[in-house]
Amino acid sequence: MTKTKVLVVMGVSGTGKTTVGKLLSEQLGYPFFDGDDFHPEENINKMASGKPLNDDDRKGWLLKLNQLALQQHNVGAVITCSALKKAYRSLLRAGMGSDMQFIYLNGSFDLVKSRLENRKDHFMPIALLKTQFEALEPPSKAIAVSIAQQPDQIVQEVLKQLK
Repeated sequence: MTKTKVLVVMGVSGTGKTTVGKLLSEQLGYPFFDGDDFHPEENINKMASGKPLNDDDRKGWLLKLNQLALQQHNVGAVITCSALKKAYRSLLRAGMGSDMQFIYLNGSFDLVKSRLENRKDHFMPIALLKTQFEALEPPSKAIAVSIAQQPDQIVQEVLKQLK
């Protein structure tokens, strides 16, 4: 990679954003930031109670992640964020231009659901997965990688496409 970038690992809940993001940050020597850590408590409580977030709920969170990206712009970063809609990605990218690259982890509803069923200690209930798939607007300008592969294979594919 010739230019420092902020990489946003995106996709619905359960696609492995955190696992892949941490591996990418290790490979690139960039700091890692889990977007979930930047949600306000109200958002976490809303999702934990089985209610999906709306655009207004997400806006402040996305703006916080954009500020983080701008702060990390000179050193690089790997940030995880669902970034489900084109408008969300525009908020995340504001002021970054080509210095931000989206990594889209995609998989079928059934595959993601089976992963969520085996996941413990996360605030996102399986019931909200359907609403995430309904909200998802797959990106046209992203590195898209299937989650059917192992995390290390996904990372190698991403690194190959970044060059």
